[in-house]
Amino acid sequence: MRHRYLITITDYRGARHFTLSQLMRRLLAGLVCVSLLIVLGGSVLIHGLSQRVGQLNAEVDQLQVLHDSIQSRNQRLIAERSQLQLEVDSKTASLEALGDELEHIEIMIGLRAEPERPLAQRVDTASQTAFEKRLMLDSIPSGFPVESERITSPFGMRRHPIQERMAMHGGVDLRAPRGTPIFATADGVVEWASKHHNSGLGKMVKLVHNYGFSTVYGHLDSIEVQVGNYIKRGQLLGYSGSTGTATAPHLHYEVRHLNRRLDPAPFMRWSMDDYDLLFAKEDRVEWESLVEVIRRTASVPERPSLLQAQSWSATLP
Repeated sequence: MRHRYLITITDYRGARHFTLSQLMRRLLAGLVCVSLLIVLGGSVLIHGLSQRVGQLNAEVDQLQVLHDSIQSRNQRLIAERSQLQLEVDSKTASLEALGDELEHIEIMIGLRAEPERPLAQRVDTASQTAFEKRLMLDSIPSGFPVESERITSPFGMRRHPIQERMAMHGGVDLRAPRGTPIFATADGVVEWASKHHNSGLGKMVKLVHNYGFSTVYGHLDSIEVQVGNYIKRGQLLGYSGSTGTATAPHLHYEVRHLNRRLDPAPFMRWSMDDYDLLFAKEDRVEWESLVEVIRRTASVPERPSLLQAQSWSATLP
């Protein structure tokens, strides 16, 4: 007989007998089932991962197409920007040339005083009375609009602090911490007293003065006047701030004549003690005719009262 091993397992249900060959067959069957389950699960997992990889590849392809489209669009925008910059540079050069030609024409037709003309030939200030000088100082922008006399950015071409390109600065920037009182530099009427979006000056006040002059006060934190108010020289207009396009609190101040921006520096330093300064520094205003108008205005006698007019009319035929 063949040797066979008998294994007996006894529990509360009784005794069971297994031969070694039966046990081996069951173990092998179990291993086969487990292997089949592992293979089947692996196949399902691999199939799912393959589908996911395919989706990811499709998304990568879409992103690549989108990237190429954006890059192409950016290149077109860069080309358009370069073209626009060339056009702007060309227009700027044309405007500068036109400005030079305009100044030449003004000199030829007498609208602009020639720089080489002596001051004595342009304005006879010695013949002006103190009243006439005071009338001019009150009617035409003079003095500083803030107590501080420190100019942080002068009038003229400069590198824009925000746009980082060369640009014309049509006024001066004056040191003025937030809340500094701002005063009118001449008698006038308020034309603008609110936020000005197009210029970047934020809250702005514009005064219209006599003889074609006007002044602009920009980047204010608050405004104390309204459109239509009549303002005396030295009257409070508002308080300084940094509204609009500004990197820090300050006052942007402009002086204009017939809507043409002038350098405010000579006007700010113009006073009774240094009366001839403005006429020597600023030659784009017809001071001769203006002084004559001031002289005629100062010499006009006071209008008669109503009682005088009635008494005169009674004596007329």
